[in-house]
Order: sequence, then C-alpha cells, then structure tokens
Amino acid sequence: MNFSHNLQYLRMMHKNMTQEELAQKLGVSRQTISKWELNQGNPELSKIKEICTLFNCKSDDLLFGDMKISHESYSEIEIEKVEAFDYIKYTVISSEPEDDSILRITKLAQELKIENPTIIGWDFPYISQEQINVYHMHGYTAALILPDDFPINRDSYPVEHRNSQNYVTISIKNPMSNPFYVIPNAFKSVFQYINVNRYTYDRFAYEHLFQKDGVEIMKIYVAIEA
Repeated sequence: MNFSHNLQYLRMMHKNMTQEELAQKLGVSRQTISKWELNQGNPELSKIKEICTLFNCKSDDLLFGDMKISHESYSEIEIEKVEAFDYIKYTVISSEPEDDSILRITKLAQELKIENPTIIGWDFPYISQEQINVYHMHGYTAALILPDDFPINRDSYPVEHRNSQNYVTISIKNPMSNPFYVIPNAFKSVFQYINVNRYTYDRFAYEHLFQKDGVEIMKIYVAIEA
C-alpha cells in the first residue's frame, strides 16, 4: 500500500508541513501521523477524506498511486520572484522546432549585439492533429530576454512584456541525458506542488537551459497568481 509514502510526500510538498502541524489539522496525535507514515496503521475513511481535502488530491491516488515524482537530477522545488522583463519571441512549427527557433533567436541576439543572451522557451500548443500525426510536427517558441533599459525600435521588433511575478521553479541537471522522462516529469512535479498548495497557475511557463560549473542545467519556471 502506498498510502504511508504518499502521506509523507504530500506533507513535505505542502510547505514542509510537520507531523505535528498535520496532526493538529486532522484532530489526531502526532504519534498517529507517525504510525500512518510508518505503515503501522491506516486512518478511518473520514480522515482519508479530510486528507484529500487538505492536499487537494483524489483518494485513489492517495491510497493506491505512487504520487512521488523524484529523480537524482532534480533540485528542490522553490518559489522565486522574477522581476519584470521584455522579450522578443519566435515560434516554429516543424519536426525540430526547438533547434530552429533557438537558432533564429540566437541570430537575433547577434544582430542586436547582445552578448551572453538569455534565451528561454516553451512548447507552442496551437497546432493541428494533422500536423502532429501525419507530418510529425510540433511547435516551440524561443524568446530573447532583453537586457534592462535596452534601446530598441519597438516598431521594428515585436517586443512583449511580463510583469514581476512569482514562479514555482525546479532545476534539472543534464536534462538532455534523458529528456523525454526528466523534463515532462519535472513539469508534472511542479504542477503537483501547485495543486497541493492550492496556488493558481497563471497560464505562463518556460524553461531556461544554461551551463553552470561545466554542467548543463535546465530551470523550469511556472507562473502563479499572487
């Protein structure tokens, strides 16, 4: 039974809630929580319902699922405030849109003479099933974040703006070693954190790939409402 592991995981996901804090919310002793997490007993149905309400999850997932998403390459999930920024984006729909869009944005940075550019990206979802199933295409948007107070002709370049905002973040070491597993599951872990803590997703998310101390890092940002 996965309940004991899931309960401990959800408790830690919920702002590192202690056993004592959870016990107070459920009207039981800390020792009872400890026994549940050690798989030495199970709560009554009424308490299962209270736990599901508290952590915003389904009872089947709590009792029988494996809710913990972990990988040695993942950092801890954090909330980070990102200051307002301006950016220019470029979307490509093709069989390899990531490479195509990032190449175009890299050339734009060179054109604008921006050294060490910050390039972010996100999946572009608005494509047809025919493009996906018949032509094996998908969409990707790459964006160049402009340096603060960068002089640019906004009539010539479609500059967009993001206000200062909080983001839920997670970092992945060497994401391209197993990209089809670690990247989607990192996003899944972040959205699970948002759900458990009852934050509201603000319909904007992006990834930033960079090098740090010779290691490739991808940092994922998911915007949440204030």
